[in-house]
Amino acid sequence: MAVLDDLSGFEFEDVIEDVFRNLGYENVRQADRTADEGRDVLMEEVVDGTRRAIIVECKHTGTVGRPVVQKLHSAIATFDFDGPKRGMVVTTGRFTNPAQEYANRLQQNDDPHAIELLDGEDLREIADEIGLDLYNGRIEILCDETLRPYDPAADVDAAVEVAFRDIENIESADLPEPHSAVTFRPVVAVTADTNAVFETSVGVIHRINDRTRFVVHAERGQPQVVDEDVGTLVTENLHATVDLDAEQFGAVFDDVEENRFGQTQTEYKEWAVERLQQHHTTTVTYTGDNNVTYNKTCEPNRSDISVQTIEPVYLPEVRHTTDLQEYTYPYEYYAAGPSRVTAEDGIHRCVHCDTSGVDEPYTYCPNCGAISCDSHSKTERLEQEPVCTGCAVTERFALKTKYFYDEQNLKAFREEYAAMPLHEKAMENRLLAGGSVVVALLAVIVLLAGGGII
Repeated sequence: MAVLDDLSGFEFEDVIEDVFRNLGYENVRQADRTADEGRDVLMEEVVDGTRRAIIVECKHTGTVGRPVVQKLHSAIATFDFDGPKRGMVVTTGRFTNPAQEYANRLQQNDDPHAIELLDGEDLREIADEIGLDLYNGRIEILCDETLRPYDPAADVDAAVEVAFRDIENIESADLPEPHSAVTFRPVVAVTADTNAVFETSVGVIHRINDRTRFVVHAERGQPQVVDEDVGTLVTENLHATVDLDAEQFGAVFDDVEENRFGQTQTEYKEWAVERLQQHHTTTVTYTGDNNVTYNKTCEPNRSDISVQTIEPVYLPEVRHTTDLQEYTYPYEYYAAGPSRVTAEDGIHRCVHCDTSGVDEPYTYCPNCGAISCDSHSKTERLEQEPVCTGCAVTERFALKTKYFYDEQNLKAFREEYAAMPLHEKAMENRLLAGGSVVVALLAVIVLLAGGGII
């Protein structure tokens, strides 16, 4: 496997760690590189309900002889694990006949610490299985699974219909069919363990024992951790994925787009390890044997961080746009069947100001199609229906501003107003009329009091 020859021994161990994790082994991590004692990669498997440890020796050489296999056999025997154990030797080259004979004899004798040998040819077959890029030793992402872009038990536009229910003066039956588009965005769900102990002459001053799970946008550019709600949406629905069938979804949505994974799985793992190193780095204050106070920066090593799983999946980002006369209302969300997280809500937003959010009241204006907050929604004088301040024609009657759909409505009311008796005209401004009555009553009371009548 000459294409891996440019890798260092440590880089080869990184590749093997990725390989075994993708093959389904559990708790895959690298041993401490300062003194691995023949143990490069450690992992576990469950066979017939029993958990077994596997100790892996990585040899980035052309030929591996019997002494390497014997050394690993001894390392397995001394490895601290409460349960059965076995070993593996992995090489890019080949094994000598004595090495193969020794490993075969262990298996034939039912040795409790049997050893499996994987040579360069075996690695080639595994590479084809998991998508290993042999040219740079990195695991490519092979993914054709997606969270459900819509609820199969409901119409694809159901989310938009639900959003419009909060808007006064419009019924779902009056809504035109929105334009629907779905973009399948690649994400990876990463699970990693960080275990580190920091000691000085006074003993242990800091420990890290933490399992972290987060979801990362996996498109081109620097990986970015998704918002907490989106991360929960992904992790809670990883068990309910479906095939990403663009033709099938094209029959449901008006537009379908599929974005590609921007980096290899190995690169996301390396990024996650660096991120967790930074996240867990802290400064600890402690008192030494001489009663002097010290500050020590505790940064976990790469070997302290074990990436357990990297699960790629496509996250559907659904966007609906609804055209209502002069306005277009976007509604965008991340979907996982009936569950969704809103990314943009242009329905619960006043077109005339910054008011937004589902807790505010909004009214639809049938005159222009605007959705407005209470401050920008008025009652049209003639029809007694809502009209927004953006399209309304206004004029003052009885010193009060009145709102009309258009000049024709305004003209009709002018004629109606002109024919009104004085008391009806006054009632066009109830506040003014009420105030006038109060003032008149007060004047009468003053006159009566002044005349000694009361």
